[in-house]
Amino acid sequence: MRNVLKFMISAFAPLVAVGVSVAPNGPPAWAYGTSTSEAASPGDHSATASSAEVRAGQKPQAAPDNGLKHLPGSNFEFTLAQISNSFGPADWYPGDHPQMPPIVAHGRRPDVLACSFCHYPNGKGRPENAGIAGFPAAYFIQQMNDFKNGNRKSAEPRKYNTNVMIHIAKGMTDDEINEAAEYFAKMPWTPWIKVVETDTVPKTRLSVGMFLPLEGSGKEPLGERIIETPTNAEATEALRDPRSGFIAYAPFGSIEKGEVLVTTGAGKTTPCGVCHGTDLKGLGPVPGIAGRSPSYLVRQMYDMQQDARHGMWSELMKPVVSKLSEEDMLDIAAYTSSRTP
Repeated sequence: MRNVLKFMISAFAPLVAVGVSVAPNGPPAWAYGTSTSEAASPGDHSATASSAEVRAGQKPQAAPDNGLKHLPGSNFEFTLAQISNSFGPADWYPGDHPQMPPIVAHGRRPDVLACSFCHYPNGKGRPENAGIAGFPAAYFIQQMNDFKNGNRKSAEPRKYNTNVMIHIAKGMTDDEINEAAEYFAKMPWTPWIKVVETDTVPKTRLSVGMFLPLEGSGKEPLGERIIETPTNAEATEALRDPRSGFIAYAPFGSIEKGEVLVTTGAGKTTPCGVCHGTDLKGLGPVPGIAGRSPSYLVRQMYDMQQDARHGMWSELMKPVVSKLSEEDMLDIAAYTSSRTP
């Protein structure tokens, strides 16, 4: 690992003095799952999570639905309350993953939610959080410690679940972090997102940081955004189906432009393969980025550029992203997300 780090540092050295390119309108709302109509103060990290469960995105139901729900291919049935239990959510397909350690399956009351609640038992996650399956254990542990030590925040103060993660990380023991890291590292990242280039996108509504299609509402111009929506909104939002993936709508030409940036640097950055491997599937302790959520990838690049993330890996990445415009980040994410993991 030491040799890998030495190589990375030497590769990035020419970029260290480059100035930061700041998006004129603040964090890209489409990547952070926020509304452009709300005011934001970039760099304000004053929001805190007094109760992780309250801030996990649970919302009261107008009329309780106690009926049993089903998913194709599963032998289990659960109520909505069981499905959304943040200290032991439904596990529809236990055969799809190794046996979960207690911290992943149930968390620890009152403040440490089950990892499987947000990231699913298979580690796939959703656009508003992170797909963590296949992350190297060492990288996972470092990120949890960065959350815990105040080195990892969000450039978008309305990204509430970043504060949830900070709260959870501070409540976890080293043994629990290690158990979760080893568990998710065992599962390879597999196809989960289909990137589709288009100039229009279904009209959507925001639900806890995730864009959901509005049925019967037609389409709207995509513009310079990537919009990730579930392939089956009900299966994802209500039933939390860990086998139901996502479509990422990206502007025409973004994949091709992203390929140039990723493979050559285009004079703005270091080719991604230097650290993430020529196939973008990871290299040693460096995580893979092929086939990952484009929203997540853009958030991380922007957070690093805006100095919201620190720690070893973030410091190595800052000169890499310093010259990138928001359009560049979009193009890079479109290309990397379109690659087969």
